[in-house]
Amino acid sequence: MIDLRSDTVTKPTKEMLDAMITAEVGDDVFGEDPSVNQFEQKMARMFGMEAGLFVPSGTMGNQLSVKILTQPGDEVIIDKTGHVFNYETGAAAHLSSVQLSTIRGAKGKLDPDLIEQCIRPKNDWDPRSRVVAIENTTNKGGGACYTENELTAIMEKAREHELLIHLDGARIWNAMTTTGTSPEFYGTVSDTMSICFSKGLGAPVGSMLLASSKHVRLARRYRKMWGGGMRQAGLLAVAAQYAVDNHQDYLKEDHRRAKELAFAISEMDSFSIDPATVESNIVLFDTVTQTAAAVVEQLKEMGVGMVSFGPNTIRATFHFQVDDDDLKKTVQILKNF
Repeated sequence: MIDLRSDTVTKPTKEMLDAMITAEVGDDVFGEDPSVNQFEQKMARMFGMEAGLFVPSGTMGNQLSVKILTQPGDEVIIDKTGHVFNYETGAAAHLSSVQLSTIRGAKGKLDPDLIEQCIRPKNDWDPRSRVVAIENTTNKGGGACYTENELTAIMEKAREHELLIHLDGARIWNAMTTTGTSPEFYGTVSDTMSICFSKGLGAPVGSMLLASSKHVRLARRYRKMWGGGMRQAGLLAVAAQYAVDNHQDYLKEDHRRAKELAFAISEMDSFSIDPATVESNIVLFDTVTQTAAAVVEQLKEMGVGMVSFGPNTIRATFHFQVDDDDLKKTVQILKNF
């Protein structure tokens, strides 16, 4: 099957497995895994942060960030399509005793005016607006990317109202590829970041929380409390390091193929899409006569995996283990459909 369900479905390459086999490891709960320690330091330097914490998943990275930035009764401002709101099982309420204030941005992106509308007065009976959570690229927003000017404006609005910023960078590597933004910039516009290695970069497991040294020390304790303390985690850190060092260039091709698929779909009567909306590796398109779920099931039988992303919306996500031949076959299957 041509698997376009997600960029998380990639398998480790032989070279990545070779790197894992030769990894120098120790007990990371004791802080003694040299591969993990080196990788955390390298990612922190890369993104202009003081420290990093290797975690099993992007969800844990996001939820640790919410935990260390808030107190019970606080409120997090987030786009209605944000991952923390939609795909993390209500964890912010359960783990941090905070509530999420959702607003509808454009393609999953917030802006200063929208944020301003959600900031609470400082009355005793109001939740305390504390954190602005942004996602780059936006998943349900179709892979849209923030520009540096947009992020700077959000940061300035947040600072004006003494708010903190969490950046969900699950696909930050795609965002950097599209916008040309340097990784160091993101450290200037966020208090915490969660960056993922198991999506477009193709590592098997792993994300990282980036923040100040003080925040990371606190997050490390909560990571252990929540069951995220890993032992010889250097095997996974080395795989993620290999992906960072060797797979970033593949993202450009993922983006190109996504745009080519979008243009091909725009010429088909059974589907609807504006190709201009495709900025990275995610393609969202609408069905015309059938439900998305029905179409996805039929496409699966025809050899292409995609996911339903709404009553009439389908998501296709490109990764480096889908090549040009797969793209051509996918286009032909959609035409036949």
